[in-house]
Amino acid sequence: MKRFVRIRHMHKAGRHFLQIPGPTNVPDDVLRAIDHPTMDHRSPEFGALGQKAIAGMKTVFKTKADVVIYPASGTGAWEAALVNTLSPGERVLMCETGHFAWLWQRLATRLGLEPEIIETDWRTGADVAAIAERLERDTDHEIRAVCVVHNETSTGCTSEIAKVRQALDAAGHPALLMVDVISSLASIDYRHDEWGVDVTVGGSQKGLMLPPGLSFNAISAKALEASNFAKLQRSFWAWDEMLNANKTGFFPYTPATNMLYGLVTAVERLHEEGLDQVFARHQRHAEATRRAVRAWGLEVLCRTPEHYSGALTAVVMPDGHSADALRKVVHERLNMSLGNGLGRLADRVFRIGHLGDFNDLMLAGTLSGVEIGLKLAGVPHFAGGVQAALDYLGEAAGKAVADAA
Repeated sequence: MKRFVRIRHMHKAGRHFLQIPGPTNVPDDVLRAIDHPTMDHRSPEFGALGQKAIAGMKTVFKTKADVVIYPASGTGAWEAALVNTLSPGERVLMCETGHFAWLWQRLATRLGLEPEIIETDWRTGADVAAIAERLERDTDHEIRAVCVVHNETSTGCTSEIAKVRQALDAAGHPALLMVDVISSLASIDYRHDEWGVDVTVGGSQKGLMLPPGLSFNAISAKALEASNFAKLQRSFWAWDEMLNANKTGFFPYTPATNMLYGLVTAVERLHEEGLDQVFARHQRHAEATRRAVRAWGLEVLCRTPEHYSGALTAVVMPDGHSADALRKVVHERLNMSLGNGLGRLADRVFRIGHLGDFNDLMLAGTLSGVEIGLKLAGVPHFAGGVQAALDYLGEAAGKAVADAA
């Protein structure tokens, strides 16, 4: 007779610091919104909720185009972007800026597409010059889509999407532009319409301050037209059924009802602060974190300043030292989670998430935990990283007060 073993978790005093680059901390008011009684998803009240959620997401994507919401992770929205616009065997140009760009290309291969890869060393954003050169050579327009990750969550490098659009336009190339904003949406400035993006792929669990469970496509008129001729199989992901039902706020299948309550509250929260202020706050915390890393004598993985991420910072470990060992010490001794290295960066970097519902004091606590953890784990470093960050935050706060006077 089998015995079932009950797993017991020892209580730890204080709050857990969830400092991975997503899922992020969920604000109390968003949690309370999700906690509403479940609604009849065929009722008039739900139609009003659905319309409000979709309209709110358009403001976050900065678009007047269609937006669809899936009960899925960001990977589902990747698949939706590809299957709604492309046909088997078609070529897509993808820039491998990190682990998630690599996963997107693997998904494309599994769907029967032919990814063509522009590689990087995973320490910079997309290579716009290489993209432009390849588009110029593609005189037969065999490339049907260009896919770029805006903010690579595995590396802390942000790509210049407006310049990718400029490269497409300069080459007179008709390829669709698809962009992953899963870790940049509502954290780093992004402009679907202004930058001429055809399909933007998003997720709920990072800058939107929600649990995992919702994903999004923002869809240009050009992408919607392409969907009329695309031959990849689709059913669950089909835009046409979603958009038809969404006209009245409903969905063609059971939606993530309670998550939509939270989404509406999260979008309202973003606009109460102001999107520009949200982006500035993320950039301030990112700069403070980089100053701490350098004061410790460690290295920021992203080596291109114009590509520094406002959402997270990946930190390179000294030779001979394990990032995973450091993360284990920080988790067990300090009750804080840091992001691990992914793919070729496994055990070589740790990632500090500073996105979502996050303020100066939370950053100070996070960096204090990292500095203590470095000492406990025996990682060579200099003291004073936290102080370097605090000095910068104090200067920024003082400037804000002076500017407001």
